[in-house]
Amino acid sequence: MHSNRLIDGYTKTVVTLIAVLLGILALRPVAHPPSVEAQSDRANYYVEPGINTLRRPDGTQQVTGKVVIDLRNGEVWGFPTLSEAPYPVDIVHSEPPVSSPMYLGRFHFSKMKH
Repeated sequence: MHSNRLIDGYTKTVVTLIAVLLGILALRPVAHPPSVEAQSDRANYYVEPGINTLRRPDGTQQVTGKVVIDLRNGEVWGFPTLSEAPYPVDIVHSEPPVSSPMYLGRFHFSKMKH
């Protein structure tokens, strides 16, 4: 009889300890919510829908590709796709091509007035 009470007390203690620890885990986000940042060092890009004609400012190259705008600084980049596909295509090689950006210009966002 004495050992049953001892086992019963041990079981209750372990179950209570588990419940308390689970409660701490569940309430931790309430006590210390994760921080969020409205501004980040990561770039914020806008990818223009569709395919456009990309022309280098010096006129040395004109190809089809995607236009990407860095919304942090207004820089406009073109990524040649070499086809009407929305991604780089190279029909000569079997490896997936990697498109290098070409600088197209910049939007001066700071000059905009509300």
